[in-house]
Amino acid sequence: MDELVVTRTAGLYCPAGDFYIDPWRPVDRAVITHAHADHARAGHRHVLATAVSAGVLRSRLGADLPLQGLAYGETVEHHGVKISLHPAGHVLGSAQVRLEHAGRVWVASGDYYLSAHDEANPTCLPFEPLRCHCFITESTFGLPVYRWQPQHEVFADINHWWRDNAAAGRASLLMGYSFGKAQRLLAGVDASIGPIFVHGAVEALNEAYRAVGVPLPETRLLGDRRTTDASLKAALSGALVVAPPAVHAGAWARQLGEFSDAFASGWMQLRGARRRQGVDRGFVLSDHADWPGLQRAITATGAERVIVTHGYEAVMVRWLREQGLDAGSLKTEYGQDRGGDGDSA
Repeated sequence: MDELVVTRTAGLYCPAGDFYIDPWRPVDRAVITHAHADHARAGHRHVLATAVSAGVLRSRLGADLPLQGLAYGETVEHHGVKISLHPAGHVLGSAQVRLEHAGRVWVASGDYYLSAHDEANPTCLPFEPLRCHCFITESTFGLPVYRWQPQHEVFADINHWWRDNAAAGRASLLMGYSFGKAQRLLAGVDASIGPIFVHGAVEALNEAYRAVGVPLPETRLLGDRRTTDASLKAALSGALVVAPPAVHAGAWARQLGEFSDAFASGWMQLRGARRRQGVDRGFVLSDHADWPGLQRAITATGAERVIVTHGYEAVMVRWLREQGLDAGSLKTEYGQDRGGDGDSA
């Protein structure tokens, strides 16, 4: 039986429909699951994505992006392949791509969030399990060591850290990727503790979230010029400052005066990763499924065949085969910007 999705030089390709999913080279027709840089590249002639992701996609790929927006669950047909997009729970507008052709159903999940605690990312719709014959899954955190704490416990720790810093007259620099992680942090913290400032890269995406009705607390933009205003310096002394990891140890961060710094990421699960990041605190908060979440998602699909695209592929494939599933992997370019701002790990 012909494969519904294969790999080509440009990315994951659907031969029956003649289109790509999250291609990493410019193509004529692309279906994009979400706006992180490792999945959404510029230069495509036509893009299909969720309507709710239009703001973030255009913010990142340009206002003239040739985008056709679909509502979640809406179906279009191209060359006999029925295509629909369904919530992935990862970031605003993130989607799984459901393909139906000649009696077969495949689902390409992109990146998705699901954990053992049955809790959703508050800034986007929760992951929707889809029954299918073949499920294409990520495995960014596909090792048994990756098991997320309940979100309320993580945010209680963040709020406690912020309060202690504010009481000592320090700013709290909380770093997270500008798209997805930053907004999830803002949605989860206790805004009554003090003022919240954000880096320009974060604020641009906050605007896209607010435009589609995602509630975020009031934030103040902190520019690139060194702070000289006395009232601003006073406000910063007890403030939370949310910024991308690229500001760490740079001139932008030095304008904060005395501060404590922290990084929020699933990679903070490992002590060595926290040391390498060189921050005072590491908060384990991810927008990807943990090990139990990956298992739950795959089981819920009922798929007899599972293809792993990126992360700890070998471990996940081995576990899947032990469960009696037909499992393999596809080589992709996803997840390759792990240390930068391409993905909200």
